[in-house]
Amino acid sequence: MRARAVAWITGLVLAFALVPAVVQPSTARADNPIVQHVYTADPAPLVHDGRVYLYTGHDEDGSTYFTMKDWRVWSSADMVNWTDHGSPLSLATFSWASADAWAGQAVQRGGRFYWYVPVKNRATGRMAIGVAVADSPTGPFRDALGRPLVENGEIDPSVFIDDNGQAYLYWGNPNLWYVKLNADMTSYSGSPTRIPLTTAGFGTRTGDPNRPTLYEEGPWVYKRNGLYYLVFAAKCCSEFIAYSTAPGPTGPWTYRGTVMPTQGSSFTNHPGIVDFKGNSYFFYHNGALPGGGGYTRSVAVERFSYNADGTIPTITMTNTGAPQAGTLNPYVRQEAETIAWGSGIETEPAAEGGMNVGWIENGDHLKVKGVAFGSGASSFAARVASGSSGGTVELRLGSPNGTVVGRCGVPGTGGWQTWTTVTCPVSGAIGTQDLYLRFTGGSGYLLNINWWQFTAGTALTAPR
Repeated sequence: MRARAVAWITGLVLAFALVPAVVQPSTARADNPIVQHVYTADPAPLVHDGRVYLYTGHDEDGSTYFTMKDWRVWSSADMVNWTDHGSPLSLATFSWASADAWAGQAVQRGGRFYWYVPVKNRATGRMAIGVAVADSPTGPFRDALGRPLVENGEIDPSVFIDDNGQAYLYWGNPNLWYVKLNADMTSYSGSPTRIPLTTAGFGTRTGDPNRPTLYEEGPWVYKRNGLYYLVFAAKCCSEFIAYSTAPGPTGPWTYRGTVMPTQGSSFTNHPGIVDFKGNSYFFYHNGALPGGGGYTRSVAVERFSYNADGTIPTITMTNTGAPQAGTLNPYVRQEAETIAWGSGIETEPAAEGGMNVGWIENGDHLKVKGVAFGSGASSFAARVASGSSGGTVELRLGSPNGTVVGRCGVPGTGGWQTWTTVTCPVSGAIGTQDLYLRFTGGSGYLLNINWWQFTAGTALTAPR
């Protein structure tokens, strides 16, 4: 997606139903949706080793259906600067799958990572649940079984591991199912059990005699202070997020109400909730980016606090997102694809490993939020490549047109994956600032950037 997104465009403002129409946030304020260069959907967060890993689906550009071929992984140490880890799992991973890389969830157990996803089984034409496994949260993932784990035509797997080590797989639309997973996480004991969808357990739907309760799809199960929560998408096809609670992982469930009302330009929604660095976060999707809608969705996040009695408050969509949890250290190598907001860029696998930012044209920029320069930086280095005549990386503070603290020239390197390191002096980068890497040059694509790093110190002269 060539997402030349600016935060105050009319489409973005209209996407947030509870934001007054006169409000046009500046680029510096807008950090939701958290990914702007591709459409993402169905967020599934996982906290591991001091980072939040976010597993999402990927809506294809211009989709008029749920056209999805792969899944994506992102991670963050501060909830605002997100690193793009690319696509370590796709339909091609499952030799038996034919289509529909829809909503899944990854969990960690025993040093391995298990990603449960629904796909269409080529042999039967029905939706089935597959499981992929990896030794790293960012993959690469491989098919753990070579066949479906379960198959009954229903979707949206979610996995919960209880305090006693028992793991449960939940899934379903229009029904809600669970099965007890074995310790290997790739087999199960007993038979799938259908959870009774009672109005006491899942609320009352009106206007549809075939669906008496609000439950629709997208279950997300977790435990907090001895209470089990089941958060779900409610009442198609203008979904809101609701939840129920229970004294045990299989019920009996009691309906508790709305988490996020129907909002935005996507007729679906999908929840994910985690605690991270002492705070609670609610992930969801909407259609807030340019070209966005019900089939071109984008993941967003809000911070929230539980009520004193353990109930979840009503959460509304914002375009500011969650506040930053900490700061970013510019004096260690930072991947260029670690971004709070990007305009005009895309990412791709880099020949040197990981991902790089590319397809950069004149005026494109990246925002990195809350960069802790401290007493000051003296120089900047970046790993760059260019199959054209290159361009310039401008280092600006506060906005894409903010104060220039450095300019690095990038020469042609003879290829888009022919990498070199450039450096330039820096002056005036002090304190904690939002950093913008703004790219300038001639016409066409200018350069690729893989990583960057500042050096601490005080420069003698400021760039002009």
